[in-house]
Amino acid sequence: MDNKRQAQFSRLIQKEMSEIFLFDGKALFGKQFISVSQVRVSPDLGYVKIYLSFMNDKEPEKVLMLIREHSKELRTKLAGRIKNQVRKIPELEFFYDDTMDYVEKIDKLFDEINAQPKSKDEVGE
Repeated sequence: MDNKRQAQFSRLIQKEMSEIFLFDGKALFGKQFISVSQVRVSPDLGYVKIYLSFMNDKEPEKVLMLIREHSKELRTKLAGRIKNQVRKIPELEFFYDDTMDYVEKIDKLFDEINAQPKSKDEVGE
């Protein structure tokens, strides 16, 4: 299978799923802002791993469980959007992308380091 084809398919899925979460997500998941951060596609294009990030949510695992409960409905919505571009609608699996959490932790650590008072040696006295 061609990597270029996988990459194109991945971009298509990411674009369409992002729009589904943006426009249909409120009805299914409330006011939650859901971002599709990454899409990985199997070589046969039959299986897709979708990585999601959730803005300002203290309990992302609960939202992820809700998304997984609605995965058939989400796949149906995706099928309606891409049915003329693909032969087979892939199986979808959703994962939590904690990259932003990691970035926030690192930023906090740097802020704490920068906020610590400097010793006389560091100041140059």
